[in-house]
Amino acid sequence: MKWPAERIANSSPKSFGMYEKTGQLIARGADLIHLEVGRPSFDTPVHIKEATKRALDDGKVHYGEFPGELKFREALADKLHRDNGIAATPEQIVVTGGLTHSAFAVCMAAVDPGDEVILLEPYYPQHINKVELAGGRIVTAPLDVDNHFSIDAEIIERYITPKTRMLALVNPANPTGRVYSREELQGLAGLAIKHDLLVMSDEVYEQIVFDDKQHISIASLPGMAERTVSMFAFTKGYAMDGWRLGYMAAPAAFISALLKITMNDMSHVNVFIQDGGYAAITATQDCVAQMVAEDQRRRDLLVERLNAMPGVRCALPEGSIYAFPNIQATGLSSQQVAEAILEQTHVVVEAGSFYGDSGEGYLRVCFGSVSYERIEEAMNRLEAFFVDLQHT
Repeated sequence: MKWPAERIANSSPKSFGMYEKTGQLIARGADLIHLEVGRPSFDTPVHIKEATKRALDDGKVHYGEFPGELKFREALADKLHRDNGIAATPEQIVVTGGLTHSAFAVCMAAVDPGDEVILLEPYYPQHINKVELAGGRIVTAPLDVDNHFSIDAEIIERYITPKTRMLALVNPANPTGRVYSREELQGLAGLAIKHDLLVMSDEVYEQIVFDDKQHISIASLPGMAERTVSMFAFTKGYAMDGWRLGYMAAPAAFISALLKITMNDMSHVNVFIQDGGYAAITATQDCVAQMVAEDQRRRDLLVERLNAMPGVRCALPEGSIYAFPNIQATGLSSQQVAEAILEQTHVVVEAGSFYGDSGEGYLRVCFGSVSYERIEEAMNRLEAFFVDLQHT
């Protein structure tokens, strides 16, 4: 018997980065401060939980519609038109079990064996296995590191071949914290149109932007609605990571292919949590604004403190919940620094190399996963670490 399947054996090993190295310290009862995991620290807003409880009490416990409940998809269509400039109908929306589920469905429905998919590097590593499980091959195209990790269409075009099928975009960006400008996105859109490529657009951090930056959905640009699958989730903006609720908007001609995947891997999303999602997007968004304001307060503290540490330079993140400090001046690799920080300070950060070669010399530090006070404590520990490192 041949086991496992070749698509499993030939895919990249699954890794959870620095989190995997915390087990023994956790077992010893160490006071770890987790700044490596992109999990919101906030509780889900009460009105969202209450709507879900009501749905259960009202008997919403049976099979629902395969693409998602119509009332919910109608509200999502309104939101996409109002907030994202995407003119999708309810029939062009599929409700999914989080953005991860959306991305898996896109890869399985769009990628044939041997197709190439371009990831912008530093990249979000969880998209890699999805492409590989579909039989595709990942090609990484570097962002312009010297220009604040910007999208340079000329650089990216060098990596496009006749086998390229799709571009994967994460905006706002994980891990760099960039919010891409209209000009950058237009450059990427031009490549997609010129080379007839599909764009898989991960917009999970769409609501978490700072300093009057504007999040722009690439599907809203001319010529892109018909070649973009825009993926969203309630994970970050509404602190609903454990709910596993997301949705995607796609060209009408692609919906049946996506449903062939989602109907076979989970049939449809739990019907009662869709009432929670409906409450989230139709009620006042004050709760989101409050959480983003607190994220910005934490961001400002973290970046100010990092920039005061010897050997550390940190740009101000424009969006997401991550800072990406440069630690090249230490003379050590990012993995060496991350492991030393864990061992000596019990603060957990991720090595930039986890996100590809372009991330070497950086660390990814999440400021959305713990309280302001815990960030203060983490920064105190990191300051002592980098001061000591300077003197060794």
